[in-house]
Amino acid sequence: MSEASGSTLGSDIQAKIGQHLRAMYDDVVRQGVPDRFLDLLAKLDQPKAGDGPDGEGGRS
Repeated sequence: MSEASGSTLGSDIQAKIGQHLRAMYDDVVRQGVPDRFLDLLAKLDQPKAGDGPDGEGGRS
């Protein structure tokens, strides 16, 4: 929203929106990462067969 249009939010409304967003995202952060995602990340970190330090293994 541009200030020229006169449709800016007051600081009290912005603060209230910020409080609600923080509350919502704090809840998401507290939930943590699901085990299935951690398993997928662990698999991605494992080297594939044929991947060696010399770069062979099909990757460019």
